[in-house]
Amino acid sequence: LLLLLIILLDKKYYLLRDVSVAKQKPYSYSRVQLSWWTIIIIASFISIFITKGNLPILDSSLIILLGISSGTTGVASIIDVSDRSIENAVLIQNLESENFFLDILSDANGISIHRLQAFLFNLIIGIWFLVMVAEGLCSCTNKTCINTILPIVDPNKLLLLGVSAATYAGLKTNENKK
Repeated sequence: LLLLLIILLDKKYYLLRDVSVAKQKPYSYSRVQLSWWTIIIIASFISIFITKGNLPILDSSLIILLGISSGTTGVASIIDVSDRSIENAVLIQNLESENFFLDILSDANGISIHRLQAFLFNLIIGIWFLVMVAEGLCSCTNKTCINTILPIVDPNKLLLLGVSAATYAGLKTNENKK
């Protein structure tokens, strides 16, 4: 239901897309990433609440995870606003959307390794997170184990996501420069 809500909000308000003058606005990697983790964490909370009747304690690693995603979106937005001031620049965010995956994985030169890397790490760790929540829901048979269902994202996974986000943001600064 959350995914459907995000899709509907994107259709009406361009929630997952770049600020753009293009008729078919391209998808934004950073906005998609923030939506990805928001959906995963909220869906996990709701699933635990519905099946166990109580909300678990939120580990700080999940707040850091959302902070990495929020920071990536904020920095990407600042870079895009800054790039709009470049005289006679052809901004890639003003190009027509090709499709979801090409939009989030591509810069002006096509699919880029830094975007692909960040996408794959977020995808893999997100799937791991969902599997851990599903296993926790199945193995937790009483209300005393409710706080063991949400996985703790270890510092190395967070560091991996943070480095990927920083690489994405650092290389994004050159996307609209000649």
